[in-house]
Amino acid sequence: MASMNSFLACLTLIFFTSLHGFVEADNPTINFDWTVSYSQMAPLGIEKQIIVINDQFPGPLLNATTNDIVNINVHNNITEPFLLTWNGVQQRRNSWQDGLQETNCPILPGKNWTYSFQMKDQIGSFFYYPSLLLQKAGGGYGPIRVNNRILIPIPFPKPLDEFDILIGDWYNSDHRDMRSSLDEGTLLPPDPDGILINGLGPYETNFTLQPGATYRLRISNVGLKTSLNFKIQDHPMLLVETEGSYTVQQYYESLDIHVGQSYSVLVTANQSANAYYMVAGSRFLDTEISGVGVLRYAGFQGDPTGPLPTGPDPMDYAYSIDQANSIRWDSAVGAATPNPQGSFHYGQINVSRTIVLQNGVATFGNHTRYIVNGISFVHPDTPLKLIDYFRLHDVVVLDTAPDFPDGRPPVLGTSVIYATYREFIHIVFENTQPKLQVWHLDGYIAFVVGMGVGPWDDSKRSTYNLFDAVSRSTVQVYPFSWTSIMMELDNQGMWNIRSQDAEKSYLGQELYMRVKGKGEDDPSSVPTRDEAPVPENLIRCGKAPSV
Repeated sequence: MASMNSFLACLTLIFFTSLHGFVEADNPTINFDWTVSYSQMAPLGIEKQIIVINDQFPGPLLNATTNDIVNINVHNNITEPFLLTWNGVQQRRNSWQDGLQETNCPILPGKNWTYSFQMKDQIGSFFYYPSLLLQKAGGGYGPIRVNNRILIPIPFPKPLDEFDILIGDWYNSDHRDMRSSLDEGTLLPPDPDGILINGLGPYETNFTLQPGATYRLRISNVGLKTSLNFKIQDHPMLLVETEGSYTVQQYYESLDIHVGQSYSVLVTANQSANAYYMVAGSRFLDTEISGVGVLRYAGFQGDPTGPLPTGPDPMDYAYSIDQANSIRWDSAVGAATPNPQGSFHYGQINVSRTIVLQNGVATFGNHTRYIVNGISFVHPDTPLKLIDYFRLHDVVVLDTAPDFPDGRPPVLGTSVIYATYREFIHIVFENTQPKLQVWHLDGYIAFVVGMGVGPWDDSKRSTYNLFDAVSRSTVQVYPFSWTSIMMELDNQGMWNIRSQDAEKSYLGQELYMRVKGKGEDDPSSVPTRDEAPVPENLIRCGKAPSV
C-alpha cells in the first residue's frame, strides 16, 4: 500500500508539473475567471469606449500570496487580439505566461486562454495591464497584491485596511486612433487630457477612514507616459514597500511615482474629523495637471476645504533625484523568506558582465522611432519564445544586442541579449535625451545601485551603494543621466526589457533577454534547465508548428 501511495503521489506531482511548470508541493491554487469587454464611459466628461474586465474599470484585484499557484481564465470579448502582462510579478521560471507579444501568441477575439503561473519568492504591490496594440490607453488595468506568507511577519503593525490606488494620465482619444497616429508618424500630444485616480475623474474617488486608524495605500502609476507626484492634505505618508522590497521606513510629504512604479505607504487618520484632498499631480510637463480624490473621516459629511496640497515645482528634477536616493532597502527585515532581505550580500558578488543600454531617437523615412543601442525593435510574426523553443531560426534574423552602444547607424531589428542562468550582471541605463526615461525588467527585480548625471564610465562604480540599495523592477533615468542596476539571473526564460513610456515602447524602445541554462544549446552536454515546460494549452501562431 505504501508503494502504491508513493506511486500516486508521484503521478500527482507529474500532473501539476506539466500544467503549471515546476511547482512546489502543497502550495495553494487560486482561480480567477475574467471576461474582457468594452464599455462606454466618460472619466473626464467625454465618452470613450473603455476596456473593462468583469465589467469593472479598473479591473478586479488579483490578490495572492508568495508561492501561490494562480490560474486566470481570460475570455476575450473585444474585437482585437488581447494579452495581459503582470507588471513586476516574477512568474517562477515561466516566461510562457508573461503576456507580451514575444512570449505569448494573442488571445483572439471570441477565444479564451488560461494563464497559469506560480508566484516567485516575492511580496509587494504591482498591477496588470493590456500589453498589445496600445490598449493600455483604453483601460484594462487593475491592481495586484502579493502578500506575505503567514509565517513571515510584516515589518509594521497590521493596518486596519488596505486601499489600491491606481493613478495615471488619460487621453480622451480612442486608443485605436492614438495607435493609428503613431503608425502614421504623428506622436501623441505631450500633455494628457487629465489624470485619473482609480479610473475616475476629479473628486470622484473617495475613501472613508476611521479616526485614529492606520491604513496601507498601495499606489501604482498605471499611465502611459507621465510621471506623477502623489500627496495627501495634512497627512504625511510612511513609505514601507516598493515593488517587492520592504524599505527603511521614512515619512514623505509627497512621492514621485514614475510610470510603471508602485509604492506602499501607511497613513494614519490622526487629524481633525474632516475630509482631505488626495492629489496626483503631473511632473516635468509645461502644464501642471492634477487628479484629485478625497479621504473622508467616518461620520463627516462635508467636502475638503482650503487649497490643494502642493508638491515640488513641476520641473524640479533635483527634488526627484534626492528623493530617489533617499529610498533604501530595509536589510534587517524578512519579506518572502524568513531570512532578512540583507542576507543576500549583493555587493560582495563578482559581476560577470556589464551591459550599457543607451536610449535614443531616430527617423526612419518620415517616422520617428525610438532605439536602444542603435536598434529599434521590430516584432516578427512569430513570438521569440516560440522561435526559440521550436528552433525556428530561419524565420527571422535575430539581432544580438551589443553590450555597449557602438555608434552604429540606427537600424530596425529584433534585438535580443543572450545571457546565462545564475550569472550576476550589471546593467547601466544611459539616457541621452532631455526627457526622463523609465525602464522595466520583466521576470526580475534588481538592485538600483547608482544614479548620476552625464555619461557613465567605470569611475562611477566608486559611487555605488553596495549595501542597502532598493531592489525593484522599474527604474527611472533622469535627463542626460544614467542609472545602474545589479541582478542575479535566477529566472530562466525569454524576458522583456522595455521603456515604460507606452509611446516609446510601441515605437521600438525595447528588447528581450534570453536567459538560458549552461549547455542548453550544446546537444552533447546535459543542460542546466530550470524552466517550466511548454504549457499544454499553448496558443500557436505565426510559423510555430501545429500540434
